[in-house]
Amino acid sequence: MARGGQGLARVAVVVRAGAAPLWWLGVVAAGTGTVPEGVTGRRIGVLAGAALFLAGAAAVVLARRGRYTALARGAARAGKYDVLQDRAVTVRVWRRGHRWWLLLGGALALGSAFVVPAAGGMLLAGLGTGLRLKAAWLGRLERRRETLLWVRVDWLDRRGGRPAGRAVKGLRATGVAAGDAAPGGARRRTAALV
Repeated sequence: MARGGQGLARVAVVVRAGAAPLWWLGVVAAGTGTVPEGVTGRRIGVLAGAALFLAGAAAVVLARRGRYTALARGAARAGKYDVLQDRAVTVRVWRRGHRWWLLLGGALALGSAFVVPAAGGMLLAGLGTGLRLKAAWLGRLERRRETLLWVRVDWLDRRGGRPAGRAVKGLRATGVAAGDAAPGGARRRTAALV
C-alpha cells in the first residue's frame, strides 16, 4: 500500500460472506435429504434438523460477541492512505478461500441424510442464518456508534479469515458513508435519479 497504508475489509461483510452459500447448500441438502428414509425415519430427521437449525443459528449469533464489542470499542480511525476493499471483492475472496470447506459441508450434509434425513442440511442452513443475524447485529452496533468497522486484509489471511480471531489485533473505523456496503454488510442502496 502507498505510504504505509493498509488494505481494509469490512467486518460485517466478512461475517456475512458465508451466509448465502451455507443457507443454499443447507436448503438443497435438506430437500434432497428427505428422499431417503434413513435409519431414524423422515419425521425424526426433520424434528432433529429443526433443533439443529435453531441450535446452530444461536451458537453462531452468540459466539465471540464480547470480542467483537471489545474490538469495536478500541477501533482506531482509518488512516488517510488505507485502502478500503470493495464489498464484492471481500465476498469473492472469502468464498474462494472457503470453497472446499463449503463443498465438504454440503457433501457431509447429504451423506448424513442416509442416517438422519434432512438434519445435516438444516444444520447448515441454521449456520447460514446465524451468520446473517450476526451481520445484522454488527450493523446495529455500527449504527449505534456511527462508524463502520474494518479489519486489515493481511490479518484475515491468517487462520481462516475470522474478523475477530487471534490474529486480529484491532479494528479500524470510518464514517458511515465510507465504502460500498451499508451497516451490516448489505449492498448500499442508492437513491433512484429523478
